[in-house]
Amino acid sequence: MGDAGEGLIDAESRIQERMDELERARAERAAGPPPDPVAHRELESLRLARADLDRQLQATPHAARRTMLEQALADLDSRIARFRAD
Repeated sequence: MGDAGEGLIDAESRIQERMDELERARAERAAGPPPDPVAHRELESLRLARADLDRQLQATPHAARRTMLEQALADLDSRIARFRAD
């Protein structure tokens, strides 16, 4: 009975693994096409740059520097918006 029991357990584990694979494949198809990794990196880079500039803007008391940072933030916002529109 030992060999038969092991075979049954192996068969059950293979069935469960196959069911898990099918579920993962179903979930991937439902999620849609994978995002473009280059575009994703670019967008993430823009977000990080925006966060850094925003932090600098909050910390600087100089009017000229604040103006430059506000212009840079506006540029980044427009670039991010273009990315999302595509």
